[in-house]
This record gives sequence, C-alpha cells and structure tokens, in this order.
Amino acid sequence: MVEGITPGLSAESEMVVGPENTARHLGSGGVEVLATPELVRLMERAAVAAVDPRLPPGMATVGARIDVEHLAPTPVGMFVIARAELVAVEGRRLTFQIVARDEHEVVGRARHERAIIDLERFAGRLAAKRG
Repeated sequence: MVEGITPGLSAESEMVVGPENTARHLGSGGVEVLATPELVRLMERAAVAAVDPRLPPGMATVGARIDVEHLAPTPVGMFVIARAELVAVEGRRLTFQIVARDEHEVVGRARHERAIIDLERFAGRLAAKRG
C-alpha cells in the first residue's frame, strides 16, 4: 500500500460534449450524443485525478478493468461531470465507484480498477516487448 492512498479519496472530471465526442464521430453508433468511449475516458480521468497527484515520484496508475453502465444520452453542448471515489485498496490494486451526471440526470455508473505501477519497471517491460 502506498502512503496517503486510502479509501475515501475522490475527484471530478468534467467536459462539455462536442461533435468530436459523439457516437457518430467515433463510429460507436449513429447518433449525435456522448459516445460510451468518451464517457469511459471522462470516468478514468476522474479516477486518475483522485490518486495520481498523491503518488510518489516515479509511480503512476494504469487502468486494469472497468464495468460501465451508460444509462442515458447526453446531447452535444451539454455539460457532463464524473465523480470518482476510491472505495478499496488492496496492495497496488485500487477500486473506484464512479458516477457521471449531465445537467439533468445520472448518465453513467462504473466500477473501475487501477493498478499502481513503478514507471521505470513499466518502461522496462515495454522495451522488452518491443524487442
């Protein structure tokens, strides 16, 4: 466990949906609403903001799993905010509950796991993969 990384930490990430964030633009559907991949990105950014600034130098987190429900559409031009709360710490494994809302309702919920990594070791693993 990393000192200072404890359940209860939270952060938010926000955006205004633009044409580049839509299902039509990303090819994940034919409608001009917030695309699920963009919702996931917003949720991950909130989780990263909750913990990464508290990590010691040379450490970061990477996404390991996400179980997301995209509950309602959000049109272009509407504000969306995701709030991530760290709910469990098991060694280097972090679990978050995340809720996203637009100006009218909850549009998504997720359970997200991230792993704390040593950046130097991670870079070594990448170099080995590249050959």
